[in-house]
Amino acid sequence: MLTLGQVSGVWGVRGWVKVYSHTRPRENIVRYRPWYLRRPGSDWEARGVLEGRIQGKGVVARLEGCEDRDQARQLIGCEIGIRREQLPAPAQGEYYWADLVGLEVKDTAGVSLGRVVHLFDTGANDVMVVQGERERLIPFVTGRVVLEVDIATGCIRVDWDRDF
Repeated sequence: MLTLGQVSGVWGVRGWVKVYSHTRPRENIVRYRPWYLRRPGSDWEARGVLEGRIQGKGVVARLEGCEDRDQARQLIGCEIGIRREQLPAPAQGEYYWADLVGLEVKDTAGVSLGRVVHLFDTGANDVMVVQGERERLIPFVTGRVVLEVDIATGCIRVDWDRDF
């Protein structure tokens, strides 16, 4: 499962939930159906998305089996996931973050800097968190910092000073 967001609250009295979305743009999360919900430590459970939309600065959705505010409140904190197969194939030169996690990162001399443990968005660009003998934050800027991504061999080549 790939986590795309989290149920963050309730909206209204008819069972709608507020959604914190990791997708860009944020409303894309409602295009993936079904959603799989889970609480930490539990199994994923499929839920149909009946409708969803932008509401203010966030996203709201109405889910199957969620008819009132009390039922919606029970979903607060649930992760929202989808199966990998639900995603369209990325375009040439584009990557899903989930496909980059675990790849080895090497500098131009072929020295391993570690493995990608996660990524985050700064607004200006994405950043890889690379864990080796120490943690490094490396901007995911193709052509300048990231020279090559080879998912088949599990390697990302970067122009990055290993002392930084």
